[in-house]
Amino acid sequence: MHVLIAIPAFDEEATLGSVLANLPRVLGGAHHTDVVVIDDGSTDRTVDVARELGVRVVSHRRNLGLGRAFNTAVGQALECRADVLVTIDADGQFDAQQIPDLIAPIVAGEADLVTGSRFLGGKRPAGMPRAKYWGNRFFSALMNWLLGERLRDVSCGFRAYSLEAILNLNLLGKHTYTQESIFDLVFKGLRVTEIPITVRYFQDRKSRVASNLIRYGLNALKIIIRTARDFMPLRFFGIFAGVVLAVGAALDLWLLIYWLRTGSFSPYKFVGFTGTALLVVGILVLGFALLADMLDRLRVNQERLLYQQRKVLFGQGRDTAGRKADARVQHEQA
Repeated sequence: MHVLIAIPAFDEEATLGSVLANLPRVLGGAHHTDVVVIDDGSTDRTVDVARELGVRVVSHRRNLGLGRAFNTAVGQALECRADVLVTIDADGQFDAQQIPDLIAPIVAGEADLVTGSRFLGGKRPAGMPRAKYWGNRFFSALMNWLLGERLRDVSCGFRAYSLEAILNLNLLGKHTYTQESIFDLVFKGLRVTEIPITVRYFQDRKSRVASNLIRYGLNALKIIIRTARDFMPLRFFGIFAGVVLAVGAALDLWLLIYWLRTGSFSPYKFVGFTGTALLVVGILVLGFALLADMLDRLRVNQERLLYQQRKVLFGQGRDTAGRKADARVQHEQA
């Protein structure tokens, strides 16, 4: 089994070295382990620190965002035919020694995405700002409602992805990827699970991604809304259409009852006009929902074609190489 550990980094010269030094030397079930630093346009010595430690670096010419950095990591995993992709932040918040625990459910064939959870213990981690904690709780509740899952932490970047997950991922978000990747894999029928992890919060450190919690929250919410729109268009637009139709019908029904009792629409004619307008808008949105659902079928077919193409280009070649590597290791052990 080939494991690729990808570390997205943007101006992390102060902490990257310690993260790299703390990476476990042996991973259970792994015959080969690679490490790559995804430099997202750093302006400090991040690249130099990685190279001085003999770690391969893939650089963006400018800062493109964590979502793009993750897409680069997925591309690297496909190119090197990795069986498992592990992502860990470069700021030292996560304990790299927990990587074996992270990949264990994948090695056992029990999951396709294993995400670290900072909240499985039921408490706010020490040092975590209250606003960030409750923001994470809100996004987790929102996504659980949309997906029918029971996840506690949908924003953690300490994760492991199986080959099947790597082949299926097709993300568009620039700012972040954590919520969108869960959407993508759950809707494609892949298994997502969580394991408890430890995390450290530094008093004098600001997150590169969530330095402005309001901006981060709005960007994450935008990604969730867009993903829900793309993956469940009938439900997304249908709920809005249903609410508008219900309000419009209620207004017109009230006016009809008023007319039956008084024989006049005055002075509430505006209620009838408003109700009728809402009914028209609701019908139009419902029609748009049906059209969007038809277009969603095209998206699903395109996703399947992309998956099959990746499987031919990367999956089958990896399977052959993986079998040869397994046979070689078994021969050496014998």
